Amino acid sequence: MNILIFTILIWFGSIVAGFLGSLTGLGGGIVIVPLLTLVFGVDIRYAIGASLVSVIATSSGAAAAYVKEGFSNIRIGMFLEIATTVGALLGAFLALRLATPVIAVIFGIVLMYSAYISSRPRSKDISADKPDWLATRLRMKGTYPTPEGLKSYSASSVPAGFGLMFIAGTVSGLLGIGSGAVKVLAMDQAMRLPFKVSTATSNFMIGVTAAASAGIYLSKGYIDPGLTMPVMLGVLLGSSLGARHLFGAETKKLRVVFGVVIFLLAIEMIYSGFKGGILK
Repeated sequence: MNILIFTILIWFGSIVAGFLGSLTGLGGGIVIVPLLTLVFGVDIRYAIGASLVSVIATSSGAAAAYVKEGFSNIRIGMFLEIATTVGALLGAFLALRLATPVIAVIFGIVLMYSAYISSRPRSKDISADKPDWLATRLRMKGTYPTPEGLKSYSASSVPAGFGLMFIAGTVSGLLGIGSGAVKVLAMDQAMRLPFKVSTATSNFMIGVTAAASAGIYLSKGYIDPGLTMPVMLGVLLGSSLGARHLFGAETKKLRVVFGVVIFLLAIEMIYSGFKGGILK
């Protein structure tokens, strides 16, 4: 396979990853690492470096469209970024002391549970949907567009969501990904935000977390321009296309796609961890 065909295939694969990541809030980068390592045989360190840049591209491409269309809640996103940033610092600290295959297996198990939780319909407990005192104090509410018009919502269980965001940041620091799966679950399941608002706000947030990690990988020489460029351009295009399709997409179908993707990712992560060849 010559370099031109290799680049084109990576570009097409990155478009699909960006489209899927934009719709589900995973950020595209979480699909890029398995794609580059398993399909194209790229070293995991360079794959993570390209993934981090693609995460920033996804966040930039999709977040602007989501903010314009009224899906992203910037106030909630900026508040929760405090937890993810601190968690990312802890994750980077732990990454130097834990074996990566062990981390991969743990992460895969967490993703499997996340896939199970995301596939279950949320309970209709009215009291659970009431905003707590912290959400009211921080004015964590908003509206988002639906085919029937604007629909209002309010966040609840802010401390639980904040704690899950800390875990999301730790996972991001450990594995070099945007950890959009945990962020979406934190906002959707714990904070009771609408699923489309959760995915859009997750896309807004992941770029901030990935930017810090990308600087570290750049300083270590693990960001190859020849690999990163087609990945970034493909993910950016795919994320922009995904943002355009979010408005008309059915939430039930998005949940199915979300659950299937992170379940398959969990299988790959656990297999790679036990195998120990890719993630050394």
